[in-house]
Amino acid sequence: IPFDNNLAERDIRMSKVKQKISGCFRTAIGGEQFARIREFISTLLKQSLPLHESLVSVLRGQFRFRAT
Repeated sequence: IPFDNNLAERDIRMSKVKQKISGCFRTAIGGEQFARIREFISTLLKQSLPLHESLVSVLRGQFRFRAT
């Protein structure tokens, strides 16, 4: 299958690169946490939300997605 740069493929590319570099995730929980963080960052980028401020507000427990 030829390489495609569609949105779904770009979303999983980072985890595959991480897996290739490290060989694997050390634990299943670590893999789940990595996927959850990447998913959140991907959503922020798709919605054109500020990355740094959003991550800081999540760590402070103050983050809210805008209502559509």
